[in-house]
Amino acid sequence: MNNHKDNFKIKVGLFVVGGTLLFFAAIFIIGKQKNLFDPVFKLSAKFANVGGLQVGNNVRFSGINVGTIDEITIVNDSTVSVDMLIKQSVKKFIKADAEAGIGSEGIIGDKLLVISQGSDSTGEIKAGQVLASNEPVEIDAIIESIQVSTLNAELISRDLASIVSSISSGKGTLGRLLMDSTIAKNLGETMENIESSSKSLDQNINAVKESMLFRGYFKRKAIEKAKQKKK
Repeated sequence: MNNHKDNFKIKVGLFVVGGTLLFFAAIFIIGKQKNLFDPVFKLSAKFANVGGLQVGNNVRFSGINVGTIDEITIVNDSTVSVDMLIKQSVKKFIKADAEAGIGSEGIIGDKLLVISQGSDSTGEIKAGQVLASNEPVEIDAIIESIQVSTLNAELISRDLASIVSSISSGKGTLGRLLMDSTIAKNLGETMENIESSSKSLDQNINAVKESMLFRGYFKRKAIEKAKQKKK
């Protein structure tokens, strides 16, 4: 009987110890995420639309998570204020003209707030400062733009397919030229005639140059060209 009671007490003790450890581990994890154990300072930014940003989401600087969203407040019908808690250790790297923008973890991941570095000439940012903001691009707008581009590409593809089909069936001037063997043959004969005429013309010109009537003329022209080259 006593052994049974002792085993029960041991189990209860282990359960209590395990529960206590889990509790402190949860406190530690949540506190680390919320920067409860690190010195922090507050920044804020104002947006017309926060695009799904929520309290507790990360704040990122230079690709590193440096804080969290502490509070989101609707100021009026066109302005939303976002308060951030940032680690004090990164304050010296954020400049006074830094800007805040809303991004996301991948294409469909959680929203986060991204702080730009700013320029060295403006000096270090001050606690409580309101950052300039960049309005987020809505996913719906991106999807709509992609849909329009896809529709345009589809229409262009249909037109190209129709043109290629017409050419293949011998329709239109280009189709007849490519598909009609008679036209192609006539075109080839025409080119041959042009080439033959060109050769005959060259022969006639050479004959004129060698004739007694024009030999002196062409000789004078040759002498004049030679003099001009010497000048």
